[in-house]
Amino acid sequence: MKILKKITLFILLVIAPQVTFAQCAMCRAVLESEADGGAAEAINDGIVYLMVWPYLLMGLVGFIIYRMVKKGVKTD
Repeated sequence: MKILKKITLFILLVIAPQVTFAQCAMCRAVLESEADGGAAEAINDGIVYLMVWPYLLMGLVGFIIYRMVKKGVKTD
């Protein structure tokens, strides 16, 4: 069973970068062809918007853990 997981992980790690680079090339071609740069700005805003949420969630989890430790609540 372990060997199957290792093979699956290896295949995913080999295939995933190729798929993501293909998408980046397509986006770059569309953004470079546009004259006013409106789509590029929208793409950048979308990336920032998507990037903020994981940090906010991790900050919230960290704050909750901090409050639990400060109050002395046992997590057992």
